[in-house]
Amino acid sequence: MDTKTAIFGKNMEVSDRVNDYAMKKISKVGRFLPDIDDIRIDLAYLKSARNAADRYVAQITIRGKGYILRTEERAEDIFAAFDISLDKMVRQIERYKGKRNRGRGDGVPASGVAPETESGQLEATEEMPVIARRKKFQMVPMDELEAIEQMQLLGHEEFFIFYNAATSSVNVLYKRKDGTYGLIESEIA
Repeated sequence: MDTKTAIFGKNMEVSDRVNDYAMKKISKVGRFLPDIDDIRIDLAYLKSARNAADRYVAQITIRGKGYILRTEERAEDIFAAFDISLDKMVRQIERYKGKRNRGRGDGVPASGVAPETESGQLEATEEMPVIARRKKFQMVPMDELEAIEQMQLLGHEEFFIFYNAATSSVNVLYKRKDGTYGLIESEIA
């Protein structure tokens, strides 16, 4: 497999047996989706889980050009958790490939479409808020239906930020309490 695959353990040591098992099983996703950039497998042991059947957690994240697919499953055994998560990933890949045939804008990257603005500096105040974490991600132009699908594929329950190809702006899609979706459209003042 030419893709970069990394396995990480949290609250557990990933043995050679688990590592070999995961690498052997994950190699089959390359047949379903050949343009994968990297795969991250997170395995964790949660001793404080309420149910003993939920102690082992396996999360698989696949990144490719223009998409991120993620699954997470829990089980009483690390191998079972990984197998269930992998099966779920294969279903997500099949769903993604089926929806992928639709067009996605004009193919121009978001950086080429977005107007450049001058970066303003914040005025120094006595107490500056602390930014605990920064996260960067690439935005691929998509329409609102693709954003809903991507939100569901990633398992984001509350919100999803995307570059709307139809309006050429950054939008925030969020799930409302009644099960419908809301859309926040940004404007530069």
